[in-house]
Amino acid sequence: MSLTSAAPLLALLREDDNVVKSYALQSINGVVDEFWSEISNDITEIETLYDDRSFADRKMAALIASKVYYNLGEYEPAVKYALAAEESFNIDEKSQYVETIVTQSIEMYIMLTTQNFNATTEAEKVEIDPRLVSIFERMMEKCVKASEFKLALGIALESYRLDVVEVILKNSIDNDNESNSLKLINYVLVAASTIVANSNFRSQILTLLFKMLMSMKNIEYFTVSKVVVNLNDAQLAIQLFEKLRKDEDKNISYQIAFDLVSSASQGLLDTLSAELKQKQYEEKILEILSGIPTCDYYNTFLLNNKNIDMGLLNKSKSSLDGKFSLFHTAVSVANGFMHSGTTDNSFIKANLPWLGKAQNWAKFTATASLGVIHRGNLADGKKVMAPYLPGSRATSRYIKGGSLYGLGLIYAGFGRDVIDYLKGHITENSSNCGDEDVDVLLHGACLGIGLAALSSGNLEIYESLKEVLYGDSVISGEAAALGMGLTMLGSGNATALHDMYTYAQETNHGNITRGLAIGLALINYGRQELADDLIEKMLSNDEALLRYGGAFTIALAYAGTGNNKAVKKLLHIAVSDSNDDVRRAAVTALGFVLLRDYTTVPRIVELLAQSHNPHVRCGTAFALGIACAGKGLKSAIDVLEPLTKDPVDFVRQAAMIALALIMIQQTDKLNPKVTEINELFLNVIKNKHQEGLAKFGACIAQGIMNAGGRNVTIQLENAETGTLDAKSVVGLAMFSQFWYWFPLSHFLTLSFTPTTVVGVRGSDFNIPKFDLNCHAKQDLFSYPKMYEEAMDKEVEKIATAVLSTTARAKARAKKTKKDKEGEEETKSVKTEETQETQEAEEKKVDIEDKEKDSSKNKYSNKPYKVGNMTRIMPQQARYISFNKDNRFAPVHKYKGGTGVIILNDKTPNEPIKIIETVRQSKDVNAPLPTPFKVEDEIDFMKLC
Repeated sequence: MSLTSAAPLLALLREDDNVVKSYALQSINGVVDEFWSEISNDITEIETLYDDRSFADRKMAALIASKVYYNLGEYEPAVKYALAAEESFNIDEKSQYVETIVTQSIEMYIMLTTQNFNATTEAEKVEIDPRLVSIFERMMEKCVKASEFKLALGIALESYRLDVVEVILKNSIDNDNESNSLKLINYVLVAASTIVANSNFRSQILTLLFKMLMSMKNIEYFTVSKVVVNLNDAQLAIQLFEKLRKDEDKNISYQIAFDLVSSASQGLLDTLSAELKQKQYEEKILEILSGIPTCDYYNTFLLNNKNIDMGLLNKSKSSLDGKFSLFHTAVSVANGFMHSGTTDNSFIKANLPWLGKAQNWAKFTATASLGVIHRGNLADGKKVMAPYLPGSRATSRYIKGGSLYGLGLIYAGFGRDVIDYLKGHITENSSNCGDEDVDVLLHGACLGIGLAALSSGNLEIYESLKEVLYGDSVISGEAAALGMGLTMLGSGNATALHDMYTYAQETNHGNITRGLAIGLALINYGRQELADDLIEKMLSNDEALLRYGGAFTIALAYAGTGNNKAVKKLLHIAVSDSNDDVRRAAVTALGFVLLRDYTTVPRIVELLAQSHNPHVRCGTAFALGIACAGKGLKSAIDVLEPLTKDPVDFVRQAAMIALALIMIQQTDKLNPKVTEINELFLNVIKNKHQEGLAKFGACIAQGIMNAGGRNVTIQLENAETGTLDAKSVVGLAMFSQFWYWFPLSHFLTLSFTPTTVVGVRGSDFNIPKFDLNCHAKQDLFSYPKMYEEAMDKEVEKIATAVLSTTARAKARAKKTKKDKEGEEETKSVKTEETQETQEAEEKKVDIEDKEKDSSKNKYSNKPYKVGNMTRIMPQQARYISFNKDNRFAPVHKYKGGTGVIILNDKTPNEPIKIIETVRQSKDVNAPLPTPFKVEDEIDFMKLC
């Protein structure tokens, strides 16, 4: 007979006999889920039974109390009494009640362990109920028994229980196969890199993983190298190479060295190189770590495959009057972007009279653009800039300063060969701060050395720059502050932070304060909660420029973390700060924090894009451009398109630049908006009624869309190591400062990543000619059409329609002496344009021939071939594979990525055609010619 009420059982609880009470409790436990509302009226009686320590079944009373509170939705007392029930609470019971209590218990445990781990003093720590610990550990045991290892590891990481993580991983290594153990280790590695919020705990996890990996019978060296990069620990890198040398696997050593060059900091590479040199390591590894081979391969790829839309660039130049420094700077920067890394100066050579229009800082920017064009040319960079450096026949201080800045752009992150040279100029001139000529030179030298010494942590360079800073001259002081931040990137150096913050409050120059504020943000790159104290000080400061820097400190300290606390703080600043610049910076910073969660950014900033404040709308555009760079994200484009029609010019400027960042290296087939957006930029440039700032933005955007000869993209994360690409993030952060100082636009080139697979033979580092398979429709990844091709056809139709003797006579009459003087220049331009048009037509014919054989479906069943060291877009890489029967095979399993790949040669004695690199093509003993071949009638130096 079933009960219809719990009243009879509850009545038994009032009996004096404890046996009767125990019977009642056992019976109530069986019906509590049905009659909990009725039982809750007697909850006090049940709690009293639990409090009576002489009562034998007090734990059953606790269990019933827990179930009643659970049904009432009061989880805290429900967990409290479940813990009190001890063994009466069956963690293995399959019920929603047990699942909820366990979940709530673990959440409570995590909250308490987090508080204790983050406590700075013993007084801040709390005592954790041993019964709560017991539930946590019983849950861990249950997960392990059920082989739910990832679940157990995830909970252990959230709970800061490194001991549990160690036990689970060690058990797997000892008792399971290595493949499964590596999967678990990689799971923990990814979690540590992307989820774990505490820097100290992350370091402990990674150090543990390093020890475990190195103790395995068959070491997975590529996973070890990921750990090294995440820790940024040169000493661990040395241990790794020591072990590799014992195993005598040279090709793996070479591959890891190349991987480190693409992802590790310059400080790590410098320390590692110095130690390995001292230990007399193989010269090949030292050569790789110098960065020269990697940069040479990329220069070669960008030069050989450049697909620069010269017609578009020339149209922009002719539409923007070069006598205005704003427009001259825009074209200089766009040209630099389009030719970035190609080492191709042809546009500048063909437009020397236009170059001569540059005045003052526009001349500085134009000269520095040579560094952008030759970025990565480590073997010859100094020779390329020699005609413009101090001591050459260049007389303009802006050329001298710009050349030093350009030198830094060439050697950014690999500055060993030029650091002493740049430091010499700083040391020699630091005592003369305030002299206009010296200030311009120091400005270029400080920016240059900051780039060359990027993330090196070199204290001597820092001290030299500090001397310039203390000279308190606006021009040189601002650059010195930025150079200090770049040099000490991510170091968190306490002395530097103190010096810079103190001086930021003492100086009377706003430019210097802003430079120091950004410098402080750079030093705190990736430090997360370790930067919180400084962030609070900066954000609470009365000086708006320091609050501006505080927003960027959040951006860089929490870049890519998606940290909720950081996002909330930035949103608060964006709507509450009294200063427009600070509000714009806060919204922009959201893009950096949410790099890895970029799909959420359009939704988060959608309302901000409709703000009445134009600075907030501008920041919204930058946030979308930064977070979604290279992604072609439709939802981001949908938010940005209305902003391109904004009534405020600088909002339109930001919207167009953001669109270009998002759409870089997208194709018409991948994204149908490509053509429309390119037309938008050109129409803004040609429109006489558009404001100058909007035209500047459109021109810069064109440069970004066509960057690196249309062979680079912006990748903010290293796919192989799972770490953020520090150079790319810093490049975007510094680029965003062009709002105040146009020359800083060049920093964006730090974010450009060549899109190619460079297969390199391990035996000699040569690049063999061979094909890879692409399992996709061929035209899916083809270049967008060039502007010039479409215009040629249009011109022909118009000419036919208006042809007459009168028109021809008028045309002859307009032929002036000035036209004749420019004839040689025009011929030069036309020759280059004709050659490039022919190359484009040949490529077009080749593509059309291949397309005839491809499938009509989006993805072809039969792969087509792509050559080694040709353009392979990130979206395309997943469809790339090595032919199993090919002579060359990657030393590490290819998982669809780009970059330098070491190859094993199955038949090394057979002849093979190789791709000659830029470095190999030059006779190193012969002097390098000047980058411009100047005709007698045009003296470039006089023009300057």
